[in-house]
Amino acid sequence: MTDPVVREFLLGFWKIHILHHAEEQGVYGQWMLEELHRHGYRLSPGTLYPLLARMARRGWLRATEPKRSRDPRVYRITPAGAEVLKRLRASLAELQHEVGSRPARASARPSSVRKGRSGRAPRRH
Repeated sequence: MTDPVVREFLLGFWKIHILHHAEEQGVYGQWMLEELHRHGYRLSPGTLYPLLARMARRGWLRATEPKRSRDPRVYRITPAGAEVLKRLRASLAELQHEVGSRPARASARPSSVRKGRSGRAPRRH
């Protein structure tokens, strides 16, 4: 990903995705890379693993130590992570309602936004 603006926004999507799956069944790095890839996100292990570690340091995920050296480290959601996910779901629902696809309506904006002090619509530049 070369565009830092797009990457910054996608980082939030990736975190939500991780919390969601960590709540469902727990996640491990390679599986999460494949899952995100399935949704069109192209992450490298060098991006994902530090992200998982950061989410664990923040207390949103808890990693289980593998029993054998070849087993994956599984990340599961913590109560704090579940609370974050609950808040994010509410925010996502509100955002979807606000900006989701719907027919454009000129009357959706308050009249104070549509017209300037002169009573005319603002000029487009």
